[in-house]
Amino acid sequence: MRKYLWLTLMAVSLAVPAIAVADSQFMEAQLAHTLLALKEGRMDVALKEVDALVKANPNFRLAQLVRADLLMARARPITGFGNVPDAPRDKIEDLRSEAQARLRRYQDQAPITSVPKYLWQLDASQKYALVVDASRSTLYVFENIDGEPHYVTDFYISIGKLGADKTNEGDKRTPIGVYYVKDSLPANSLTDLYGSGAFPLSYPNEWDVKHGRSGHGIWIHGTPSDTYSRPPLSSSGCVVLANDDLNKLSKLLQIGKTPVVITNQMEWSDDKDKADRAALLKEIDHWRTDWSSRDTDAYLKHYARNFYSEDMDYAAWASHKSKVNAGKAWIKVEVNNLSVFPYPGTTNMVVVNFEQDYTSNNLANKMKKRQYWIKQGDRWQILYEGAV
Repeated sequence: MRKYLWLTLMAVSLAVPAIAVADSQFMEAQLAHTLLALKEGRMDVALKEVDALVKANPNFRLAQLVRADLLMARARPITGFGNVPDAPRDKIEDLRSEAQARLRRYQDQAPITSVPKYLWQLDASQKYALVVDASRSTLYVFENIDGEPHYVTDFYISIGKLGADKTNEGDKRTPIGVYYVKDSLPANSLTDLYGSGAFPLSYPNEWDVKHGRSGHGIWIHGTPSDTYSRPPLSSSGCVVLANDDLNKLSKLLQIGKTPVVITNQMEWSDDKDKADRAALLKEIDHWRTDWSSRDTDAYLKHYARNFYSEDMDYAAWASHKSKVNAGKAWIKVEVNNLSVFPYPGTTNMVVVNFEQDYTSNNLANKMKKRQYWIKQGDRWQILYEGAV
């Protein structure tokens, strides 16, 4: 058969699932059917498959291009993907990249039974958590069942034109880190670029600010009304889904609660993670009890020497806490609704969120608090602490 250049880049055996799938997964499956037929030289079957795909979604540009190539193959040999005279090569490369990403996703389809490395514990109010794997153009959705994440589904996504690991304003990259959905913007408040809506994320977070990472406006959003999907690397830094997928996802998101972990590559939990999590949870409880005991020296041992808050370093924090504790006859500290997320792109650091219930002989308050804990040697210590 006539070989496509883009097929040689993704020469895989494709199996067609026997069960019905969701709309976006159906699109990828139908594309796989087409490419399987092409690989086997069954051009008429391939055309029939891609015709059905284009009919189901006329705005699927990748499918339209494959169909155009197949039609031209009836008249003359095809020497490459998108073999149209004067075709814009950058657009063709974008579509080739999308074909590779979607085929890779389809090839890797398998039951997901493991727990992501980045979701150690969800609090009771967080119904779902998202993990974005930038290297696989995939957004995973996990449901919170008794504090543990369970896989629900995943979606094809696009990220920044220059990839992940954002550092500066306008660098066309998607940030790596732990963020939260902080708002919901309806389509009627946005231009058509953002499709059926947008969900701003909490970039930059405390760790980003500490490292001088700039920029803003990192959103999860949809595609223009005339576009089914975008190439894997095509946004200004946002995470972009097909509008149908965004509409499904939007029903699961909770403003101010849903965590969104963005990583360069998905990793799965192992026995070491379980041991580290157990040690961390134990250390958090020791921190709470040492604070409650008014043993300031024991309390401060939970803080790393390079600790920082919004306005204090370790020395200032130690001085402040020593003065406060000296004026207390008794203290009681409770920690509720605890969540724990290992931070992608770093070693042995986690983000801890909880509701703190503090009472003493002369003060009572409740607040939402965030801490960054880092494992230094064999011990977990607090690197950052502040109100949410």
